Amino acid sequence: MTLTTPQVLAETRESWHRVAEHVLAAGQFAAEGTIRLRPCPGGFVTARGVAGRHLAVLGDQLVVSEPDGLQRSTALTTIGEAAAFAEVAPGLRGTYRPATPADPDAPLVVDREAARRLADWYALGDVALRRFTEDVGHPQEPVLWPEHLDLGITLDEVNYGCSPGDVTVPDPYLYVSLHAGPPRADDFWNAPFGAVATTDRISAIGYAVEFFTQARALIDRSTS
Repeated sequence: MTLTTPQVLAETRESWHRVAEHVLAAGQFAAEGTIRLRPCPGGFVTARGVAGRHLAVLGDQLVVSEPDGLQRSTALTTIGEAAAFAEVAPGLRGTYRPATPADPDAPLVVDREAARRLADWYALGDVALRRFTEDVGHPQEPVLWPEHLDLGITLDEVNYGCSPGDVTVPDPYLYVSLHAGPPRADDFWNAPFGAVATTDRISAIGYAVEFFTQARALIDRSTS
């Protein structure tokens, strides 16, 4: 088993991000006019699909689910080969400016253990966000946005979400981002945009729900 070092995790995250933008979101936007994705066991999948088909990234595989229920899969190698297998035009166009390069021939590097870790993190975040929004009386379905490959919801001009990590915060983390900026800089509001909590603090769904709930309570208190 490959050791999931920060570099291995970053390479896997980058490859997933490229496929999310330039294959899944690209195909879905061209066919359905939306870039929304959603987490699923083992990875993530198109929310609306592509002309009746769903495209998913599961570990190091691209999976195409046909309207009749049949599935076919292939290893993730390059954007060009993945797009050809999915029968979509590679490269996200007509919406936001992509965050990742669309080079069709650059290798995709996906480590299975790193992919499992990222998929598990999305699963935790998905359940936590649903419970949190239900608890506050505003149930929502979280969206996996391909721009940052983060899973999130927006409630009262505050974004609550689950990120696989990025250049600024390498570890996967939860975040609360206020449209107006954080109330203050302290132990909780520890990021320029709000607050983050990395995996070393969030080991279970309950801790994630508590983090989001605490943030909302502090925001309510600061505005009352």
